[in-house]
Amino acid sequence: MIRSELIQKIADENPHLYQRDVERIVNTIFEEIINAMARGDRVELRGFGAFSVKKRDARIGRNPRTGESVEVEEKHVPFFKTGKLLRDRLNGKA
Repeated sequence: MIRSELIQKIADENPHLYQRDVERIVNTIFEEIINAMARGDRVELRGFGAFSVKKRDARIGRNPRTGESVEVEEKHVPFFKTGKLLRDRLNGKA
């Protein structure tokens, strides 16, 4: 599912809301998650999962084409851990 499909589904299930309002709500939710993660905060959506940022230390990597050693800088990467309810639904337990 992509963002526009999500917006359309929510708008279809809530006919009292205008599509532009649903779009604004969805965009605000995603922006807040992104802003929180940019600050290094953890975002938890109970039953769904938790978004966090993990730090990857600088290291010496290897160029697979030439075999040459390359310095890889420290970086921060997004990480998602599924919640128990989501895991159970995916495995047919709920």
